[in-house]
Amino acid sequence: MEWTDIRLTVAQKDAEQAEAVATMIAEGGIYIEDYSDIEEQVEQIAHVDLIEPELLEKPRDVVIIHLYLEPGAQPAETLAVVQARMEAAGIAYTVETEGIEQEDWQNGWRKYYHPLEIGRRLAVVPSWQEYDTDRVKLLLDPGLAFGTGGHETTSLCLEALDELVQGGERMLDIGTGSGILAIAALKLGAASAEGVDIDPVAVRTAVENAALNQVEDRFSGLVGDLSDQASGTYQIITANIVANAIISLSPAVPGLLAEGGHFIASGIIDTRADEVEEALRAAGLAVAARKEKRGWVCFVCTAA
Repeated sequence: MEWTDIRLTVAQKDAEQAEAVATMIAEGGIYIEDYSDIEEQVEQIAHVDLIEPELLEKPRDVVIIHLYLEPGAQPAETLAVVQARMEAAGIAYTVETEGIEQEDWQNGWRKYYHPLEIGRRLAVVPSWQEYDTDRVKLLLDPGLAFGTGGHETTSLCLEALDELVQGGERMLDIGTGSGILAIAALKLGAASAEGVDIDPVAVRTAVENAALNQVEDRFSGLVGDLSDQASGTYQIITANIVANAIISLSPAVPGLLAEGGHFIASGIIDTRADEVEEALRAAGLAVAARKEKRGWVCFVCTAA
């Protein structure tokens, strides 16, 4: 079925009012493209690989509002209402229309994801794409959770897992998101993995991705926080979250690490790396390696 995508471009200063106007007019759905504070948004969420290079190149001084009209609707009528409402509100705008298939706008985000070869052994492959490789293939559908392998923090963690997983480990992934780190560890040979996240949507996505990779029998998706869900000790613990969260949870980590185990911490902007490292050492963790990539830092730690 072909829908109509009406794209209104307005100045950032008019965005809130224009969105209100569009919401009153929209019939089949509305989607807002606003990249003005994308870095700030990403710093505030627990899983930071939302940003792709193509997104960083988007204009910051305008907002694009998409109105989707169902098949059979009359775009001319909607455009007339848009013109009247926007002129009444004193909002300058430009408009474009395009016919699109329903799945094109429902799944448009998929164009930002592509196969990635990481470390010596891994290839992260979107579930909807074919990719011929001899590497360990990790199929992924991020859904509404974060974690695709494309962001530096995730790739740093995957590279660390590629180096550390030898086979048979028990693994804990804190803030699991799409489950990418836990599933990668399992595909590399870990015996079992637990993915913990406060977001039930993320946990559901992680469980689905585990099934997609045929490791669901060795993966447990748990809704809650570290204190609620972690049990016993683990040879590998990962936390690809943010600096504040890593600082907060670091005192609990030594008690969860098995002898000779490793804690991989990422999601850390380089301006806060020293602060995080100090907190890790104060918690009784020894920093075995500090890995950096384009302004992001990953620590690999052991019990001191």
